[in-house]
Amino acid sequence: MMPELENYLKHWFYLTAADLEVIGNLFEVREMKRGDYYLKAGHYANDLSFIQTGIIRVYADHKNKEVTQWLATQGYFLTDLRSLIFDDTARWNMVALSDCKLYSISKENYKKIGALVENWAELEKRFLANCFITLENRVFEFLSSSAQERYSRYFLENKEMFNQVPLQYIASMLGMTPETFSRIRAKSSGK
Repeated sequence: MMPELENYLKHWFYLTAADLEVIGNLFEVREMKRGDYYLKAGHYANDLSFIQTGIIRVYADHKNKEVTQWLATQGYFLTDLRSLIFDDTARWNMVALSDCKLYSISKENYKKIGALVENWAELEKRFLANCFITLENRVFEFLSSSAQERYSRYFLENKEMFNQVPLQYIASMLGMTPETFSRIRAKSSGK
């Protein structure tokens, strides 16, 4: 198993070495080229992936406009959870903005983990709770922060992204028009 995935699983799931090996054997390497779609809205999510390298844009078409929900990078999991868990069609498009290497587990293999790892239900619940807290924090940040504060925080935490993806995707993800984003960026650069 790749060290990044193993470290992530150990950190969030507190798995034994034997459990890590069992779960690791269920993942397969998947490579994507820039422009390849991981998933398209309206299709079904058939796997869950851990990003080893690359950037994947998660977005939706809303009122004839693309809205970026997330820029998924190294060390993050990727799927349309509603589609994967509830067998519904995906809401999100997921496209590679660079060449990517993923470790993917199929929906069928993911379902097998519960039978292979003794306390998986509790571990999975803890992981999903962490995902929910991350989402809560993101919503709170949007509701309580100005556009300038959102820009500054994202820039401090993700400087490299500003040179790797089109800036309109970052603007959209931060809930700004490209014009507002450019104005804030110019103001921040002039300090």
